[in-house]
Amino acid sequence: MTALSPTDAADLPARRAPSRAWRKLKANKGALAGCCIILFFTLLAVLAPLLPIADPNATSWTAIRKAPSAIYWLGTDDLGRDVLSRMIWGAQASLMAGVISVAIALAVGVPFGVLAGYFGGWIDMIISRVTDAFLAMPFLITAIALAAFLGPSLTNAMIAIGLSAMPIFIRLTRGQVLSVKTEDYVEGARAIGLRHFSIITRYILPNILAPILVQATLTVAAAIIAEASLSFLGLGQQPPAASWGSMLNVAKNFLSQAPWMAVWPGVAIYLVVIGFNLLGDGLRDALDPREI
Repeated sequence: MTALSPTDAADLPARRAPSRAWRKLKANKGALAGCCIILFFTLLAVLAPLLPIADPNATSWTAIRKAPSAIYWLGTDDLGRDVLSRMIWGAQASLMAGVISVAIALAVGVPFGVLAGYFGGWIDMIISRVTDAFLAMPFLITAIALAAFLGPSLTNAMIAIGLSAMPIFIRLTRGQVLSVKTEDYVEGARAIGLRHFSIITRYILPNILAPILVQATLTVAAAIIAEASLSFLGLGQQPPAASWGSMLNVAKNFLSQAPWMAVWPGVAIYLVVIGFNLLGDGLRDALDPREI
């Protein structure tokens, strides 16, 4: 029997994992429901320019705060704008904010986490202390402070949310690297003289992707709530562009006269967040190395 090389030893569990993980994910009804919810809102956001709906910013002084009807399926707002149209276009801002914010957090957090966990020493000490300082502040408070500093806009809100979520990925990545770097296949790669970059990219990163993917999925849900909160406070998507958070900001003044203005964006945020949480829970179960 021939001995396994470090590459083969590192890849052996990964070769069997995807098919089993996929079967487990398909068998998880909650995860499938989450996928369907996310897919539904994603299609609405992508196809918004092609759908036969009204201009989300078109006002009508004869249709102010109209209740849901055959003409206006979800009613109208305080300026006579179609709520359904604004809901569909608002999905673009919310989903884009969630995905891009997490992408920023991953792009910054994962490399710092790898550096801290792999090299240790003074690098680990500096990165860990800065991360602890960020984690001492609540996520949403940090996002609000950064958004206020950068200025009100959707782009700045996404940057603020991404930087606020970054410490979560630094700490997670660092812990995973500390666990993986002591494995035999990593020690074998060091023994044959591979460079640090090759060891990190070929042996460490592929074996820590599962928990990072799960955390990223769950963080998208938190980022969507954060974007809605920033838009509600006037720090996110700016009028007249549609956003679920800004729609709730306007609707708070008309809760008794036109409750539908607040109900629909609230339901949309709830469903999307539930969808990402269900998918994240399903991925966590499917990618659990103890069960694969």
